[in-house]
Amino acid sequence: MGALKPWHIAVLVVVLILLFGAKRLPDAARSLGRSLRIIKAETKSLHDDDDRDLAEKADAQAGYQPLPPNTAQQQYAPQQPPQQQYAPPVDPVQRVRDN
Repeated sequence: MGALKPWHIAVLVVVLILLFGAKRLPDAARSLGRSLRIIKAETKSLHDDDDRDLAEKADAQAGYQPLPPNTAQQQYAPQQPPQQQYAPPVDPVQRVRDN
């Protein structure tokens, strides 16, 4: 039942010729071929980009060198905040009475 027989193909060709006309079928086939070539080239370039990205990441990892210990200590040494003197809180009611 699922087999495609030669008369099925013949009927399909006749229907296509009746729908689109004999003049437009070659143009449609040509544009379909161009579209398929573009899709194939884009998928290939995506695959190549993935391979190149992996190679670049591997090169970046290989070029990694840690900082010398002195530089790392100086650069990342925690800085102490400036010393501030804190006054005790003042009651607003007491402040009004004093003035």
